[in-house]
Amino acid sequence: MKNTFLGLLCLTFVFLSCAEKKEDFKPLFNGINLEGWEIKNGTAPFTVEDGAIIGTYTSGTPNTFLCTKETYDDFILTFESYLGEETNSGVMFRAQSTPEYRAGRVHGYQMEMDPSPRKWTGGIFDEARRGWIYNLERNPEAKDAFKLNEWNSFRIESIGNSLKVWVNGIQSADVIDDMDASGFIGLQVHSCPERLNGRQVKFKNIQICTTNLEKHRKVSDQKIVQYSYLKNTLTEREQAEGWKLLWDGKTTNGWRGAKLTDFPTEGWSIENGELVVADAGGAESENGGDIVTIEKYGDFELEVDFKITKGANSGIKYFVDTDLNKGKGSSIGCEYQILDDKFHPDAKKGENGNRTLASLYDLIPANAHNFNPYESTPKRVNKYEWNRARIVVNGDDVEHYLNGILVVKYKRGNQQWRDLVASSKYKDWPNFGEVKEGNILLQDHGDKVYFKNIKIKELQ
Repeated sequence: MKNTFLGLLCLTFVFLSCAEKKEDFKPLFNGINLEGWEIKNGTAPFTVEDGAIIGTYTSGTPNTFLCTKETYDDFILTFESYLGEETNSGVMFRAQSTPEYRAGRVHGYQMEMDPSPRKWTGGIFDEARRGWIYNLERNPEAKDAFKLNEWNSFRIESIGNSLKVWVNGIQSADVIDDMDASGFIGLQVHSCPERLNGRQVKFKNIQICTTNLEKHRKVSDQKIVQYSYLKNTLTEREQAEGWKLLWDGKTTNGWRGAKLTDFPTEGWSIENGELVVADAGGAESENGGDIVTIEKYGDFELEVDFKITKGANSGIKYFVDTDLNKGKGSSIGCEYQILDDKFHPDAKKGENGNRTLASLYDLIPANAHNFNPYESTPKRVNKYEWNRARIVVNGDDVEHYLNGILVVKYKRGNQQWRDLVASSKYKDWPNFGEVKEGNILLQDHGDKVYFKNIKIKELQ
């Protein structure tokens, strides 16, 4: 009798838990018609067939979105979707559409459905605004989660400033961002060429949970990288992983002029949590001059958000020795080039583009195709908006990333490195790039450039 009672008690608990979960998740789609939804921006048709929403690709129209009339802030969204090759789709969440922003253009967070060979399904794209804020280049396991021409299950958790995505049970994105706290949900039919007319994307079993979120949210996979866009602030996970702010967003603490004992009195300013080098007509280190960290660093991961102005030139240097080149010009070190490739003449100098944006200046050109032939462009650049530089130094192995995508990889200290240096402008500097540690530098090249979110993690 005791075992029977315990068994009945367990069954009752399971039944109540399932009932409670079912009660927390509400259908966004009734399976019959599009009540509660409306089309925005384009004219591609959405229909209902066999309990699923069908979006049909149609040339001659911009992206079309089937959007909820209701807006949501914190929620967990689950659904299934079916998509074939060559097409592209996604699900907007906390999305926006206002007359003052590009005449009502739908914009904001989108969980991407990308069946192309690069396999970024489950990443987060900031539609019609910042572009990709989480691609899958540093999350290879999730690249294989999505299955073409099959029904796939998706989960989006949008709680506070935490945005997370799962594809078929595998976590594909982890973003911390505070740009939008609320908005509608939208199903996308992407614009397409005429040859794709008639293809379809399908959605079904669309459920949303807005209550008891802490009980239902999934444990995040700590193996995948978290991208934060909070301004000059470390997330709890970043702090636990050993990240530190190199710049606090308010003062000049931790920095000095590369050829000074203190911070420059001119040429640099702090504006709205951004560190700004002034426009001085393009002269190299002739105004405020370069600035460097007071501390020196060896093995590390460094992230810096930067924004250039038209025709601007700057750089992030590492392994800097400020005792070298005490005369005119910039201090000496390996340089992650920051440049307006289109309008600054330096982009056409050097060899094979090795002075362009994200390159190892005058040594190795930046090109994502060297590491991922399926990437659509050699460098993914946000023009005159914010971009993210990432530099990883692990012993003699060094990598440059631009907006989350690997564009340069090299080994220093070997004969190949020395031959490369010997044919560069650094040939006269002994043992260039081979020091164990050095200062990190932000360059004053006389053009207006903005920096923020400067953070570092020292590697053990």
